Amino acid sequence: MSGSGGFTKAEYARRLADVKHRMEKAGFDLIICQDPANMCWLTGYDGWSFYVPQCVLVHLEEDRPIWFGRAQDAKSARMTTGLPEQNIVPFSERLVQHPVEHPYDELAGLIRARGWDRARIGVEMDAHYYTARCHAHLVNSLPGARFSNNHDLVNWARLVKSDGELALIREAGAICSNAMNRAIEKMRPGVPQNHVIAEIYHAQIMGVAGAGGDYAAICPLMPVGEGTSTPHLTWSDAPLPDAGLAIVEIAGVRRRYHAALTRTVHFGKPPAALSDMAKVIVEGVDAGLETARPGSTAEQVEAAWQAVLRRNGLKKESRVGYPVGLAYPPDWGERTASLRPGDKTELQPGMCFHFMAGVWLDDFGVAISESFVVAEHGGERLCDVTRDLIVIN
Repeated sequence: MSGSGGFTKAEYARRLADVKHRMEKAGFDLIICQDPANMCWLTGYDGWSFYVPQCVLVHLEEDRPIWFGRAQDAKSARMTTGLPEQNIVPFSERLVQHPVEHPYDELAGLIRARGWDRARIGVEMDAHYYTARCHAHLVNSLPGARFSNNHDLVNWARLVKSDGELALIREAGAICSNAMNRAIEKMRPGVPQNHVIAEIYHAQIMGVAGAGGDYAAICPLMPVGEGTSTPHLTWSDAPLPDAGLAIVEIAGVRRRYHAALTRTVHFGKPPAALSDMAKVIVEGVDAGLETARPGSTAEQVEAAWQAVLRRNGLKKESRVGYPVGLAYPPDWGERTASLRPGDKTELQPGMCFHFMAGVWLDDFGVAISESFVVAEHGGERLCDVTRDLIVIN
């Protein structure tokens, strides 16, 4: 089985065995995975088809997952998954955006045909593309089944990355570093914001020597001026200012694996207080990375960061990090552990996080983040871009 990441049959078999073990512990006979990242991780399936209902089924008694999706996407499943033909099940094209019928009516028929209509079925209630209508058609069509949220069971299985996954994430980090440096070179007063974004997109897709890039799960974010006081604005065609702030948040992507990074730029000489805030943020990241060793908990990493902020009269209310890896739009986070108080997830070698280190005040914000891999010596940075407030005169 090749898959989108070029992983071996043995790796996919290991992933499936891990998921089945988790299913047994959670009391599921069958899980239905509609998160496109989970579909890819389980089978290698890759295609821009997640705007219609599709899924991968894992049953405890089946040797291989089952792909279920739109008929015209079945060829994509044959090309990217290596699943046997009987495990690639297309639904009728007439059901696409049908006002009354639904593709999951046929999915229910598949489940009945397999004799699983009284199974304990776990569904992904928080997956972005698992709609209320998907769930309603399944539940109404399978009255004898017992449905419940599987609480992102597959997402949690993805938390510790294999050596093959880490190789791709490190390549993604190199792509991200290059794209960020290209953006910084392009950012000069008077340059239209969209020109900077075009430079980023070009660098993201071109990649680096030996590693072409892929599209990111989140578009480049680039708030400017007062916009830096909130983290999720994009860009306009307005020129960059002669004085003031801009924040750039992007990812490098290699075969759907992400490494994300944020940097803050100041046009003109920055106020001393702003430069000092940037230094505190970097110091806090260093403290968090030093803590990000196997055996530490997610909340301990956040506490190390927060202690530096408090010592300098700053605070960040929101979580400071989340796992990254294999992802599709609209998010490169994995929806599992968070670097925040109360999260006692124990860190293990091979976990990857985006340390989203930023402070957003009423009028402006500063963010200098790092993606890292948990390693014996602490968090290993995936990107290599200057870690100061970047001043452009």
